Amino acid sequence: MTTPLTTRIGVAIDIPEPWGELLTQRRAAAGDPQAAYTPAHVTLLGPTDVRTDTLPAIEKHLETVAAAQVPFTIHLRGTGTFRPVTEVVFVTLAVGISECELLAEAIVSSGDVHRDSRFPYHPHVTVAQDVPAEALDAVFDDLAGFSAKFHVPAFTLFSRGEGPWKRRRDYPLGVPPGA
Repeated sequence: MTTPLTTRIGVAIDIPEPWGELLTQRRAAAGDPQAAYTPAHVTLLGPTDVRTDTLPAIEKHLETVAAAQVPFTIHLRGTGTFRPVTEVVFVTLAVGISECELLAEAIVSSGDVHRDSRFPYHPHVTVAQDVPAEALDAVFDDLAGFSAKFHVPAFTLFSRGEGPWKRRRDYPLGVPPGA
């Protein structure tokens, strides 16, 4: 069996329980097929194909990025949408935006990782995408009063072939590489 030339990766902050499952279930209830493959999260690096032989360097880079950021708090509150540009409804970040932006920018500072530049980075938790307008409206209204506050001690590198995203490695924040 040969090693594939590219690997699809993503970097994200998991939404802890009980909120992660609740948001993933709400996404599924909207009819979004990605709910079966993608648990609730804040994306730091969206799905990105990288050369498989660069993964060790990318992982080392992510250690350095994580070490430079101390743990922080995210407060999710209410809903937003990217409509009419894209058919997406999301839960917004009320606190933690700057920290996510700094992490996202540092992640793509490696020459091996490139962000899809069609849209500016905007930290959020997708709860419905590419579903009928009525489903988008229902999720938007249903989660308008949603609120969750949690500590972020790490981010995670995921990879995906067929099926769900798989946790590849967690990167604790504020921990020097090799510690």
